[in-house]
This record gives sequence, structure tokens and C-alpha cells, in this order.
Amino acid sequence: MSPALIAEVEAWAKANGTTRSEAIRRLVELGLTVGAKQKRTTATTADRAKELASKTIDSLTGGTPNNDEKASRKGRLIKGPEEFREVRIDRPRGKTR
Repeated sequence: MSPALIAEVEAWAKANGTTRSEAIRRLVELGLTVGAKQKRTTATTADRAKELASKTIDSLTGGTPNNDEKASRKGRLIKGPEEFREVRIDRPRGKTR
């Protein structure tokens, strides 16, 4: 490795509170996962994520005046912003008008 690269690795190790050899191991692992194909979300995992999101949203919206408003807010949060709905690969495309 070049001296400049060694210096960068040592700076990364210091910033992350680890040794140079541990930093190299972790950086190699990170590098190998970057190019790896992402796993598709299983239905069970997706359902579990929805359940956890639902519970978190319920806890955050505890002061909502009525259940209809609470359900409406929850639905909007789960769907996400309109700008990002088209780029999500984990959700089937809706009907086009």
C-alpha cells in the first residue's frame, strides 16, 4: 500500500477507535459488500417491518384527537413521500391513470 493510503487507513482507524489491522479487515468487508447484489426483501421481513413501523407511528401519534386522523397520518407515513414512491423497488407499481 502507498504511504498515502496507509495514512488514510490509520486516520479511519483512529476515527473509529480501532487498530490499523482491524480497520483494514473492516474496510475490506465493506468493500466486498458494496458490489454484492442486495437481497430481496421477503414477505415475512416486509410484514415485520410494517408491524414495527406501525407500532412506532402509533407511539409517536398518541396525542392525535381521533382514530380517523391517526389512521390517515399512519397511511401517509407508511406510503412515504410521493416523490419517492416511483423509485421504490420493494413495492409493486400502482395502477396508472
